[in-house]
Amino acid sequence: MYVGALELDVLLGDVHSLKEKRSVVRPVVAELRRKFEVSAAEAGHLDLHRRALIGVAVVAPDATHVREVMDAAERLVVGRPELELLSARHRLLGPEDE
Repeated sequence: MYVGALELDVLLGDVHSLKEKRSVVRPVVAELRRKFEVSAAEAGHLDLHRRALIGVAVVAPDATHVREVMDAAERLVVGRPELELLSARHRLLGPEDE
């Protein structure tokens, strides 16, 4: 079993409140969950209205699939015009990491 963790630090465009932030971030998180069957959540920068940290977790029987899903999730976020990806951090844990 392999587990992948992806942290996406994003800058939001024309957002002036936490309420507006949630209205931008929630649909992205929902699309990640639906499209890739992953766990996803807003996981950081909760008090900042122009930044968000989106966390994505993937579990699969092989490392290649985990990497492919994380890469596709990152591309989805990069393709959203209302977001600017500041950084992406990929982590992979497998049987050898016991």
